[in-house]
Amino acid sequence: MEEEASRFDDHAFVPMVSLEMNVAVFKSQWQYCDEITEYLSDILGQGHSDPARYANFLSVAANELIELAFRATNGRGTISFSLARSATYNRLRITFPCDEEFRRKHVKAGSRKIQPGPNSRPDHPVTKSDEALLYNLATIFGAAIHIEKDGADRIGIIADFPSAEDFQ
Repeated sequence: MEEEASRFDDHAFVPMVSLEMNVAVFKSQWQYCDEITEYLSDILGQGHSDPARYANFLSVAANELIELAFRATNGRGTISFSLARSATYNRLRITFPCDEEFRRKHVKAGSRKIQPGPNSRPDHPVTKSDEALLYNLATIFGAAIHIEKDGADRIGIIADFPSAEDFQ
């Protein structure tokens, strides 16, 4: 495979769309999670032989990641959602502010990666239930999921989904 998503290098990706929102507004209504998911998933489906199927299937993963950000953000600043595409992957990046304690607990000693595979295991990036969720998303969707520190008071969740439509 020419390109390896787990490197999380942005150079191979072409930006598709970016959305930035005030965290207080985002957190004011849980429904925003669904609306943002639908918007981003429709864009992810573009260019596939069955756009509705691809968008619908990936909306499950995107929604879970957006809801995780909803629960984790501290309510100050902005939250950003962006999509990018390479020849073999679609990347969803969510960056948001969070408290130092949350960052320290969930992004220890650098970034954490969750990759699919029979012997892979999550490196405790979030809580036990979120850890299981991220591991399951990585496995089901064949995605590489990465959580990293993004500046002084922000973290980023990066998920690379294969462009192929061969979901199990």
